[in-house]
Amino acid sequence: MKYKRLLLSFVMLLILIIALFIPFRTALVFYKENTPNIEAFLPIKKGDTFQIIFKHSIHLTDVVEKYKVTKDLEIKQYEFVYEEFGIGMPSNAEEGETFVYEDGKYHIKNMDNVFPEIKVRNGKTVSENRLVWGTKDNEDQHMVWFNDYFEPGAWFTIKVKSISLWEMMGGVEIHE
Repeated sequence: MKYKRLLLSFVMLLILIIALFIPFRTALVFYKENTPNIEAFLPIKKGDTFQIIFKHSIHLTDVVEKYKVTKDLEIKQYEFVYEEFGIGMPSNAEEGETFVYEDGKYHIKNMDNVFPEIKVRNGKTVSENRLVWGTKDNEDQHMVWFNDYFEPGAWFTIKVKSISLWEMMGGVEIHE
């Protein structure tokens, strides 16, 4: 009887450890600077899209970077949208990309830039960065302000990763 209880306790402890530490949820993870410390995460799946929108600090117009999660859990930039040429803005498309002017904005489409991670700074002087996810067509699009989750001026390493329940408890889940 004593051994059954001991065995049952061991099995329960093993199940708890597995439940806490085995990655099971794919997320867009915001790591504080160059550390393994998770500040926030957004549950996301392979093939999902998201956008990072920031206010250009000089001409004060929105710049939209559009991304897609690849099957290898990397981040693929597929479009870049801006309103004015200037510092930091491209003047044309690269080979294989398309440069168009639609609805008063410049679009670079068909981009194929794949990143294992991206570095993002929450604006300090002009702090109007936003994260958008979901599909606009189905009116299932969501948006949050970076300032609701991060300090102005803070910077992050963003990766798509499978995370465990333990890692989820270390960060804040981003939601609308």
